[in-house]
Amino acid sequence: MIKENSKAIQDDYPNDFAWCYGCGHLNDEGIHVKTYWEDDLTISCIQPDKKYTAIPGFVYGGFIASFIDCHGTGSASLALHQKNGHKPGDGVEPPRFVTASLHVDYLMPTPQGVQLKAIGKVEEIHPKKFKVMIQVFASDLHVANAEVVAVVMPKSFLKS
Repeated sequence: MIKENSKAIQDDYPNDFAWCYGCGHLNDEGIHVKTYWEDDLTISCIQPDKKYTAIPGFVYGGFIASFIDCHGTGSASLALHQKNGHKPGDGVEPPRFVTASLHVDYLMPTPQGVQLKAIGKVEEIHPKKFKVMIQVFASDLHVANAEVVAVVMPKSFLKS
């Protein structure tokens, strides 16, 4: 359960970088993933729209991968932001990450009509590289496991 008045790391992303399909609040077509701390784990919850249908009654695997991708990079951002002595909402812009590697194991078809919850455990493997181990649940069903390796966004991505 996300604590009331919690702030997601994505809420602090600057507008220049808020266009991501998965987590960008400025992308009207996006899915708007939001990532929070829950003790020493990260969580994101989302209710997939019916337009993300694989076959009737089941969620498209690409949607699940997008959800995992942005949960992973958001988790890495939370971890480095915290390591730097900050928390979401404190007025300090968080570090941004991009995905270096995404591996998803689908354990069973994901039913539509229920909330998905991603739970992440973050490991630092380099000062600018984090591995996030993720489990995805559809209600109480464990539907996917994933590993995201996220790296600090290169300066070349920044506008001059």
